[in-house]
Amino acid sequence: MADIEITEHSERHTAGVRAQIPMAGLTDFFSRAFVETMGVLQAQGVSPTGAPFGKYYGRPDEMVDVEAGFPVAATITPAGAVTPGILPGGSVVQAIHIGSYDTMERTYAEIERFFRDAKLTPSDVMWENYLTDPAAEQDPAKWRTQICWPAK
Repeated sequence: MADIEITEHSERHTAGVRAQIPMAGLTDFFSRAFVETMGVLQAQGVSPTGAPFGKYYGRPDEMVDVEAGFPVAATITPAGAVTPGILPGGSVVQAIHIGSYDTMERTYAEIERFFRDAKLTPSDVMWENYLTDPAAEQDPAKWRTQICWPAK
């Protein structure tokens, strides 16, 4: 069971790539988006201010409307597919998922139950902060992902 809490987040600038893709293509999309975004940030002399993220517009299904990139200190100049964006501020229900990305469904179910029990309405947008780099930690049981789901 995940520890779930309500917290206040400040709005954060981001740089990333947004696409509508099949769920099966998510891993390849993230890899490409992170590499492309980091290249643009380096070219503009900008450093990420936090962990990489994946932002979902609506509930993922067979097709996913997703943005992947990095938080940054200020608005970047768009370049290629990389555009500026925002992670919203306000009340956010968040949890730390420990384990493989394949098991995140369970943590999301717990968060949805939390919303119902607290009589809160989830936003149409949610994001994940990838706190563990799978290239550095190859044991998926040790991966940590922060799930952030704003409340309306």
